[in-house]
Amino acid sequence: MRRRHLGSVIALVLTTLLLTSCATTLKGTPVSVFANPFSVAGMPAVNGPTGLRDDAEAPSRDVANTDGGQIDELAASAVSDIEEFWAEHYGATFGGGFTPVKELVSWDSTDYGDVEFCGNNVVGFVNAGYCLDDNTIGWDRGELLPQLRDANGDMAVTMVLAHEYGHSVQHQADLVTKKTPTIVGEQQADCLAGTYMRWVAEGNSPRFTLSTGDGLNNLLAAMIAFRDPLLNESDSEVGADEHGSAFERVSAFQFGFTDGAASCMAIDLEQIKQRRGNLPVLLPDDQTGELPVTEQSVRSILDAMNIAFEPANPPQLSFDEAVCPDARAGGPASFCPATNTMTVDLPALQKLGAQSADDSGVVMGDNTAYSVVVSRFMQSIQHQHGGVALDNAEAALRTACLTGVATVKMTDDITTPAGDTIQLTAGDVDEAVSGILVNGLVASDVNGDSVPSGFSRIDAFRLGVLGDQDRCFKRFD
Repeated sequence: MRRRHLGSVIALVLTTLLLTSCATTLKGTPVSVFANPFSVAGMPAVNGPTGLRDDAEAPSRDVANTDGGQIDELAASAVSDIEEFWAEHYGATFGGGFTPVKELVSWDSTDYGDVEFCGNNVVGFVNAGYCLDDNTIGWDRGELLPQLRDANGDMAVTMVLAHEYGHSVQHQADLVTKKTPTIVGEQQADCLAGTYMRWVAEGNSPRFTLSTGDGLNNLLAAMIAFRDPLLNESDSEVGADEHGSAFERVSAFQFGFTDGAASCMAIDLEQIKQRRGNLPVLLPDDQTGELPVTEQSVRSILDAMNIAFEPANPPQLSFDEAVCPDARAGGPASFCPATNTMTVDLPALQKLGAQSADDSGVVMGDNTAYSVVVSRFMQSIQHQHGGVALDNAEAALRTACLTGVATVKMTDDITTPAGDTIQLTAGDVDEAVSGILVNGLVASDVNGDSVPSGFSRIDAFRLGVLGDQDRCFKRFD
């Protein structure tokens, strides 16, 4: 988030952690992801086993240059499983027959040997990839896959390889050419990985399981970690090898998971631009972008919201202990309907907005905190709208949706009566998405209760980013 005061500029932009990874038609009837707030794309949102089954079928593929260890065994199982999925479902969406990749190649990026992948020496190549030239898939067993497994479990490894196999599928199906922008190919592959993961979540895989609760949440955390690094406008890397923000890549994965491979065919540059809209992608030069969470900055955010939405009865702001007769008060920020008061626990909000990166690669920052403040303002908007409950699961998702609407409004400068100018900066949306996944506060009701599925919470937020207030109220009535 950026706040400027007339006559001086406070530079505010966020840093990110990048985890590098060159990272159908399903049975059943399509169901709206919002039909039941306790479901995930028509399946119950439940925790349970996630990862390689104890009774998993053996891999059907051999691995070149393997060390015979657990990581290569897991990767070979993943590719074998992914191939079985596409062998069964490829023709229904793309027509024709499916052709498996020719070879799987493993290497240790820390080993100074003479192993090559796609014509290049792999020393220091902490990555995984699909090589179009010889139709092979390879991975680093030395650093990348072990780190992924430690941070997010077996299915993070499987997802990366499902993404790489997506590149093989898209080339077979003629979805891309040499002229296709990198970002299109990458988000199509994210989508195709989501299609396979839905098959696993439905219990169809003979090797893996994926719960729709914590298991799927961990996959989304990995997707967030795979986002592009934040760049300044003059950086030489701008426009090169672009994969997309966390918001974009998670969205692409969710399209495939919810709607199948046909939705992946629809991803092109025009669709990506439409989803991106006016959301900032690059940071202005010489700006660092962190807006310290202070009493003044919180007041500035609230002033900006009042200007953007013009409520008939603006909520009051308090930094005292939260007391509310008709809602459970507390947390970094809360809203009390009876008094139309937003209460902020400043130390708790500052802790929430501190820049940090957890072991999964999900990075928090200032907008992790400010998005929670905005969400409580949007509860006041709901209260004044009337006719809707504020204390149930639908209210939690409605709050996330309306926070998405408010987020887009801050893409333009909003100048407050105090002379501050509030504006969204590149990376802020990803910080909000990270918070929605990890703590769920933005997607919680007036009592601070959320729904169990991070997938559904992020979906609701995206609905608001791509829609408007009316759409949020109609969807979550």
